[in-house]
Amino acid sequence: MEEVFLYVSRHPFGSPGDSGHASDPFAAPYDFETAGALSWPTAIAQFGPAALLRDRLKVAVEAPLSGPQASTGQDILRGARLAAEQINRSGGVNGRLIQLLPADDQADPARALPVAKRAAARGAVAVVGPYNSSVGVRNLPFYEARGVVPLHLTSTNETDGFGVTIQPKNSQISPPEVDYIESFQPQRVAMLVDPSDYTSGMADRNQRALEANGIEVVRIAVSEGLSDYSDVVNRALETQPDVLYVSTYYPEGASIARDLEARQASVPVLFGLANVDAAFVAEAGLEASQIGVFCGVPDPSQLPTARVYVEDYITRYDQQPGVWGTFAYDSLKLWAQDGDSLKTVAYGPVLQALRQTRGYEGQTGTISIDPITGNRLELPVYILDVNDAGVFVIDQAAAQ
Repeated sequence: MEEVFLYVSRHPFGSPGDSGHASDPFAAPYDFETAGALSWPTAIAQFGPAALLRDRLKVAVEAPLSGPQASTGQDILRGARLAAEQINRSGGVNGRLIQLLPADDQADPARALPVAKRAAARGAVAVVGPYNSSVGVRNLPFYEARGVVPLHLTSTNETDGFGVTIQPKNSQISPPEVDYIESFQPQRVAMLVDPSDYTSGMADRNQRALEANGIEVVRIAVSEGLSDYSDVVNRALETQPDVLYVSTYYPEGASIARDLEARQASVPVLFGLANVDAAFVAEAGLEASQIGVFCGVPDPSQLPTARVYVEDYITRYDQQPGVWGTFAYDSLKLWAQDGDSLKTVAYGPVLQALRQTRGYEGQTGTISIDPITGNRLELPVYILDVNDAGVFVIDQAAAQ
């Protein structure tokens, strides 16, 4: 019997895939997906002919789906896809099924506006993402101007006020980082900092806090995309720091960790949140990943609230989930709940409802939103270790 993929493919009845093409931020072998293939009679019985024929609700998922940070981007897309499948199996939003538009910005600020313009032109009513702050500062204003509700995943406080976010902001990440650094009573801290908006913004914030407390900060710039960071590691260690802070994304952080491990550096090392990704461990190796600690959100398997998500993710994709897909999942579920209860997905009413969120029980924990900034009020930010299984877990000593 003929089958229908309820994420209706450009090539009907072809199998959905995970990745698109770098030349087209929306290129993918599918446009609209739910949980696999159903026969037409089963699809009609489950959703009804009206739902199948009705216009779908288009939601963009913007992330680095290819390029150096693709591990994060693909996990975000899988998290959003899992949420969309579950929402659609429950009847969609106001009887309309969700159509995801994968949007690959490659973590490149130059792609920020072209990707956003394409999403808006294709009729997106909401966007999960972007993830990278350097992208978000450039295209979140455009999304809002075009009436696309942003459920962004950026952390820089420069994106406060654009839509909503349920993941941590710089102002929420900095205090535990500064507290951890100051727990060593350092006189001098060396910082390795890449130039992106998020990582440089975090270093700026931490540097101000440390210097206000009389701690000397030596800051060393890190270029992105190099294969060898021994020079900057040498320069940092030559300053004889009491603590080394690495504010980079994971491709650079993993290389720095390998170099520190090879040198058997004894200085305490704190890696910033943008290094918290399974790809860091895969690229650095287990021993290098354990050379220091991290600040961020633990692996979802370590969150008691994420048990269902982890089980569903493994069942759906036959692999362990990453950190950030959980936030994409909760973001889309929250948007769908508000759209369904309001009986509309119009920009104004939905954004207002999202900003009034109080006590929503998500897989990332209880979610409440500040109605002014659109930021989450309480969230799980911890000092993390990489355990012997290569998983980011809460550092129990630092948590006490």
